[in-house]
Amino acid sequence: MDQRVIKEKLESLRRCYRRIEEKRPESAEELQDNFDLQDILSVNIERAVQLCVDIGTHIIANSEFQAPTSLGETFEILEEMEILDSKIANQMKKAVGFRNIAVHAYREINWDIVFHISHKGLHDLKAFAKRIDEHISS
Repeated sequence: MDQRVIKEKLESLRRCYRRIEEKRPESAEELQDNFDLQDILSVNIERAVQLCVDIGTHIIANSEFQAPTSLGETFEILEEMEILDSKIANQMKKAVGFRNIAVHAYREINWDIVFHISHKGLHDLKAFAKRIDEHISS
């Protein structure tokens, strides 16, 4: 496993969630009316989730585990590998669901959910980054 690649991706992940923290509004109503904030938050959430998937698949590729067949399965395998606990793995699978909606526009984005992610969901991204840091440092 190339730790440099993972560290670079972790730094990009941290930039994404710092950007979300800097730009998240105080209310969901403010987000509903501000297209610039909508773009900044949704793009950075998408990027952050994709970076987590990329990090996970890089780790899995250098293990004896089979490659995931879906983005969400990446986090199930990381749980099997005892890198993530079940709570983080499940939250990251939910994040993939949001990413899919945002990227593929399966339906209109619910800005109340984006507001919630920007205020409550960053904990999951930070917990993921912390567990990966611990894994590559051990």
